[in-house]
Amino acid sequence: MSNSVAGLREAFRGAALRPTAQRFAVLEYLVRRPVHATAGEIYRAVNRTNPRASRATVYNNLRDLARSGLVRETISEGRASRFDARLRRHHHFVCEECGTIQDIAWFDLPRGVGKAMLEGRTVRRYEIVFRGSCETCGPGNPRMGER
Repeated sequence: MSNSVAGLREAFRGAALRPTAQRFAVLEYLVRRPVHATAGEIYRAVNRTNPRASRATVYNNLRDLARSGLVRETISEGRASRFDARLRRHHHFVCEECGTIQDIAWFDLPRGVGKAMLEGRTVRRYEIVFRGSCETCGPGNPRMGER
């Protein structure tokens, strides 16, 4: 998805979603900042430029954008959900120390992996979430001993 105004408007048209001012601001924030932001972070950023955007409006717009496929929600156990507008298929790495989420290039699982465990369920999509310590928090960091 293009981060130009025309590109964002086209994305809304393609998703059959009305580009209200607040909804547009939420998507624009995510497209122009390739971060995995929480709803609270998005709210604070959008509210600085559009004080009429309430917290509930931002949360509702994130829900609508996720349902329409314009943003992805990444759920992290015990932490706030994070959102990104990078729609190309990718996996995630979650640092259990600092909470950062990093994109991992997409790779397919070998055919048949887990088929017996799915017991007749139909999988439409999947993503893998790796958890551990990032480069900053890992054992090679001299600050590790300070914790």
